[in-house]
Amino acid sequence: MLYPIAILPGDDGHAWGVEVPDLPGCFSTGDDLDEAMAMAREAIEGHLEILAEEGAPIPVAKKVTFHAANPDYAGCTWALVDIDVTRYMGKAEKLNITLPGYLLNRIDDYVRNHPEQKSRSGFLAAAALRALQES
Repeated sequence: MLYPIAILPGDDGHAWGVEVPDLPGCFSTGDDLDEAMAMAREAIEGHLEILAEEGAPIPVAKKVTFHAANPDYAGCTWALVDIDVTRYMGKAEKLNITLPGYLLNRIDDYVRNHPEQKSRSGFLAAAALRALQES
């Protein structure tokens, strides 16, 4: 899932600040932009681990456009942090499913050409998450 992060620039006396609008209370800082973005990933992962331990739902990431319209984020620079949220949804379970051959071939071609998907299972999990988030 692509989590938008709002980045506030630092200066000689202040660190760069990062807020994750979709994860209330998730903040981070860094001495420069690169460090701020790296620390944001750690903050998001830590936040999601706590939610998972508590059995709380994983918040859905909204689009940058949604957050950028909020006056609280005026002047922020935006970036996206790609997080595999399936790690926080419980132990993986193996199952047997049946799909039409044509569809399976299209899925495999897509995964082959989109390495961010990592696997057929990853693709199917991401597609299912998107469909559930839209409902």
